[in-house]
Amino acid sequence: MVKICTANEAVKDISEGMCIMIGGFLGVGTPEGLVQALVDKGTKNLTVITNDSAFPGVGVGKLQDSKQMSTLYTSYIGGHPESGRCMEEGDLKIILTPQGTLAEQIRAGGSGLGGILTPTGVGTVVEEGKTQIVVADKTYLLEEPLKADVALLKAYKADCHGNLIYRFSARNFNPLMAMAARTVIVEVEEIVEAGAIEPDNVITPGIFVDLLVKGR
Repeated sequence: MVKICTANEAVKDISEGMCIMIGGFLGVGTPEGLVQALVDKGTKNLTVITNDSAFPGVGVGKLQDSKQMSTLYTSYIGGHPESGRCMEEGDLKIILTPQGTLAEQIRAGGSGLGGILTPTGVGTVVEEGKTQIVVADKTYLLEEPLKADVALLKAYKADCHGNLIYRFSARNFNPLMAMAARTVIVEVEEIVEAGAIEPDNVITPGIFVDLLVKGR
């Protein structure tokens, strides 16, 4: 059985300098309780991989507010004014990546692949410093896989073995990140007994999940 604990207990081993993946899309499908616990813990110098920096006081935006990140891999920072300011002033290293490419980099990390080839970004500033490979007369960028020490995720429901199902668009990056981190911590709205979730409905198998936190 997967260990069930509080949010504070779940993040206690996250230390300075770690790489963290956080699920969500502009706050939807983000583990708000786990992010808040990390803010309360005050761990600094974090590398965060996430779709966006959300908004002030929302999701990953809380880590922006508290200045706990040193590096941010993301596809969008327009919702949080501080993200752009910090990038311009050099207070936060931000690696902006097209959303689809970011998702595939995470998928590659979870699948054990050496990277992905994508035409997205060829001929733009995105290609700077990246390896270009020509296949069948078409130029691609080699994007390296992304992995993390810890993933903080949100799911709708879990059974006591950690099998997960998601609700609508709150699914987003969460299933991909569950495969790409060494330790996976999931905040769920409901925890049920084994067998209560139909096997065909399971999106993330419990083998990927280490800790469950009952949230909202």
